[in-house]
Amino acid sequence: MTNPTGGRAIVAILRGLTPAEALPVADALIRAGVSLIEVPLNSPDPLDSIAAIQKAHGHHALIGAGTVLTPSQVVAIGATGARLIVSPNCDPAVIAATKSAGMLSYPGVMTPTEAFAALKAGADALKLFPGELVGPMGLKAMAAVLPKEVPLYAVGGVSAANMADWRAAGATGFGIGSSLYKPGDSAEVVARKAADLVAAYDAALG
Repeated sequence: MTNPTGGRAIVAILRGLTPAEALPVADALIRAGVSLIEVPLNSPDPLDSIAAIQKAHGHHALIGAGTVLTPSQVVAIGATGARLIVSPNCDPAVIAATKSAGMLSYPGVMTPTEAFAALKAGADALKLFPGELVGPMGLKAMAAVLPKEVPLYAVGGVSAANMADWRAAGATGFGIGSSLYKPGDSAEVVARKAADLVAAYDAALG
């Protein structure tokens, strides 16, 4: 299972989200069938947004933070009740802090060396980032040598138009940023984008 909630393996990356937008946008995503939500720490007051979404939806969705770079940030995120830590890089100290806190660790990797280092440190899933540089063919080569049970999330350059190509190459999940949310997008806009992506995801799995 690549989504611990049992739903689609799509992580909504809400970079730039404000606390005022947090609940309307999260509500729209979850209604559309996206139950993995990440608020990057370089967003405005990210802990406030994460805490609000966790309080409202943490019982049926997996909520967490992205762009997590230090163990101290892991501790601060854990205090909100969130359960997911996503990083752009592979830092064994961040992975260890995440696992010590009982949270899920999704570090960023770009090479087999980084991927195996992340798994050795205890990562629960791997975030192939930046995906547009590696491409589906690069992912296919990496997937051939990685343990089959490891969830691989393609992040960067993934859209409804190419999701099937990524899936065929071995991606078991996707991190979606601007194709789902751009700063200032209304909940209605996010709902429309999410509906298109969910349809593409279901088709890719079909």
